[in-house]
Formats: sequence, structure tokens, C-alpha cells
Amino acid sequence: MKTESGSTIKVHYTGKLEDGTVFDSSEGRDPLEFTVGSGEVIPGFDAAVIGLEVGESRTTTIAAEQAYGPHHPDRMIEVSREGMPEDFEPNVGDMVQLRDPQGEPLQAMVEELGEKAIKFDANHPLAGKDLVFDIEVVAIT
Repeated sequence: MKTESGSTIKVHYTGKLEDGTVFDSSEGRDPLEFTVGSGEVIPGFDAAVIGLEVGESRTTTIAAEQAYGPHHPDRMIEVSREGMPEDFEPNVGDMVQLRDPQGEPLQAMVEELGEKAIKFDANHPLAGKDLVFDIEVVAIT
């Protein structure tokens, strides 16, 4: 039985950046279960498993556009320190929750600490990056 759109499958995977840095893996955990084509995983991952059988493995490079999309400069946000709590002293790289102009929660990473303002990056941490996945199908139901 080959994986096709609509198949519910379980996979073990390791996700790496192009320099080999591992950013996620199912190693030591239960395999990832999802329905192919349902939007539960990034589009390039969905496409990479099509046609695989149980026990089959594949290494694939997924372009940023088929992963977490491009890095959008307009999602770089600078916020004046005046509007922040006095005890708010984040470190570069910290993930924080901000509010967008409509009051909706927005995850962002502290990019730069300035004397008068803090710069945040509200892009997904993997936006703009091509990703390499080692994938092994362990079950098709």
C-alpha cells in the first residue's frame, strides 16, 4: 500500500536546516500521525510522503515556500519601551506574546534590545529557510 492523499500515516522524521542543525525530530517519541493532504503538516512534507510504502524512507529538501514561507520584513515590529512594563527585560532570542492592533495574540522573538525600543520578529522561526527532512513511513491506515 502506497501513501496517497487522504491516507492517515505515521512517520518518524528528523528536520534539519541546510547546515545540518536539527530543529525537530520524532526520535525517542511516538511517530507523527497525520492525514496526507489535510493541511496538518507543511505542504512540502505532505508532498514528500506521497508514494511511499511502510518501511520506506526518503530524504527531501523542502523549499521555504513549501515550508513556513518567506521571511516577511513587515513582520519585524519595533515597540517603544514606554508602553512596556518596567520589569520587562527580555533577552535576545526569547519568545514572547504580543498583541496585534486588533488585540489578537501574536508570538514573536526578541530580535534586538535598544535603549528606547525593542525589535521583535513575528515571522515563524523557520520562515525563509529551506528545510531537509529524513522521513520514514512506519504505518498507513
